Amino acid sequence: MSRRELDAAGITDPLLRAAYTRCRRLNSRHGKTYFLATRLLPLERRSAVHALYGFARWADDIVDDLDRHRTPEERDRLLRRLESDLADGLLTRAGREPVVRAVADTADRYGIDHALFADFLSSMRADLTVTHYPTFADLQGYVHGSAAVIGLQMLPVLGTVTAREEAAPHAAALGVAFQLTNFLRDVGEDLDRGRVYLPGDLLAAHGVDRSLLEWSRRTGRRDRRIRAALVAAEAVTRRVYRTAEPGIAMLDPRVRPCIRAAFTLYGGILDAIAEQDYSVLHRRAVVSRRRRAATAAAGVLRVTGARLRARTDDRVARAGASAAERKGPVR
Repeated sequence: MSRRELDAAGITDPLLRAAYTRCRRLNSRHGKTYFLATRLLPLERRSAVHALYGFARWADDIVDDLDRHRTPEERDRLLRRLESDLADGLLTRAGREPVVRAVADTADRYGIDHALFADFLSSMRADLTVTHYPTFADLQGYVHGSAAVIGLQMLPVLGTVTAREEAAPHAAALGVAFQLTNFLRDVGEDLDRGRVYLPGDLLAAHGVDRSLLEWSRRTGRRDRRIRAALVAAEAVTRRVYRTAEPGIAMLDPRVRPCIRAAFTLYGGILDAIAEQDYSVLHRRAVVSRRRRAATAAAGVLRVTGARLRARTDDRVARAGASAAERKGPVR
């Protein structure tokens, strides 16, 4: 399938094809929910989405270093090297790393604002030193770079039926909604890395602090105050989803099934968290295979419908043009 995607996108250079293939593998391995939704996109746009995801995943893996083999200084050095490689790549459409070559080519093809990549890397750098966010306003600064810009990078690739400026706030909100969902799902894992992404003012409003979270994670015991804070965080996240949802109708009809599927699947993570009674400090909430399959099937039906409508519209347009030609010019 990756070969068909690359052919459809007009990517012919062997090194560039290998770079995009590398990004696709990163997406399929690490972003299962996202990858499933991406398969609903038109063939010619999938490689660009894989490139954007692959680059983001590469940077995220540097700062997270899940096996903890690298010191903070080593991670900082690697991130600086990636920043330098990207800066050169965006100018030359080249790069040492395959993910940089692919994302630089995508940025050039779709005219993606280079400042969005700088904002993203700034948030990645924050992960090297920042371990908590005292207020939701503080967290918003981080999620702009780590999530909102991803939605804004995607927008030129997806295409819109409205002015892009009108769709942009909704695209940014969707990126933030996905990120906040990840924060809720990964509270325990993030705590193991020394980070708390849930804002301190939200936790404090329910009598929760880091030490209480660490106690619960360490002992496996529950606390009603933690549950109340997680319920409140879920409510905030669902409000962001509601802000994002109107933007789906502003997208190219052919890509709406993909984004609707991602919207449904990520929202399903919130449902799974609630169904497990907010036990995210002790186990990871996942969307069931049955639900993922049902969402994918619904997406396929929407894709088929969008393609049939596009073909019908095209036939009508051609018939109208042909009739006009037979009638000749109006005198």
